[in-house]
Amino acid sequence: MDMKEQISKIVEEITKNPNIKAQFEKEPVKVIEKVLGVDLPDDVVMKIIDGVKAKLTVDNVSKAADALKGMFK
Repeated sequence: MDMKEQISKIVEEITKNPNIKAQFEKEPVKVIEKVLGVDLPDDVVMKIIDGVKAKLTVDNVSKAADALKGMFK
């Protein structure tokens, strides 16, 4: 299993579906297993959750920085 690929897949699902995003915030394990369609060991799920949260944070910071750049042009 390519963890980066799986994280990207989950992030894509979360960003395009607000219902999944809300559910991820409440029950991240269920969302990950639902999106991937497999039951994963706890240690793997926790690594994926951390990766998804990190990617979402980086994407949000990047969008905010782009918005600020646009304000100063």
